[in-house]
Amino acid sequence: MDLVMKTVVENPSWMDFFQGAQSKKFIFEDEQCFVIDEENNKQAPIHFLVVPKKTIARLADASVDDEKLLGHLLIIARRIAKEKGIDKTGFRVVMNEGVHSCQTINQFYVQVLGGRQMWWPFS
Repeated sequence: MDLVMKTVVENPSWMDFFQGAQSKKFIFEDEQCFVIDEENNKQAPIHFLVVPKKTIARLADASVDDEKLLGHLLIIARRIAKEKGIDKTGFRVVMNEGVHSCQTINQFYVQVLGGRQMWWPFS
């Protein structure tokens, strides 16, 4: 079993996320995280998720020991954004926190959206 699937199998929240006929496209993996190309609920032409392998239910649950991991997630987000060609035009980084922010699973992750103008909803 590869590392990504082992991570998914060991985390019940991610099992819920991966159920059904919709498959996920993994585009990167290292010891600390994996990246999923969001194809089923795309919010922008380029939309991907950077997911830590360590289970962190919410950012509010992260500890001081998670500092390097959280920074690593942002560095990987930048790396994949560059590979996808949106580093020059810009991209949005979103981190949902809790049910009022639309967080639907019990795992923190970073979303990256780009490839189009991201308008501020209040302008």
